Amino acid sequence: MATPARKTSKTRRNQRRATHKITAPAIHYDPQTGEYVMSHHVSSNGFYNGKQIIKEAN
Repeated sequence: MATPARKTSKTRRNQRRATHKITAPAIHYDPQTGEYVMSHHVSSNGFYNGKQIIKEAN
């Protein structure tokens, strides 16, 4: 079994682990519906970037 040739320092170990964090989802407030929507997604009423993309079903 392979073993490391040198001891990994605490700093190098922590630098490697620093990228393992969880990021919050990118959400923004939609003034049209008054709810929060994920960025780059169509809102529940069919609006995207201030324009109606999908017509609402009657």
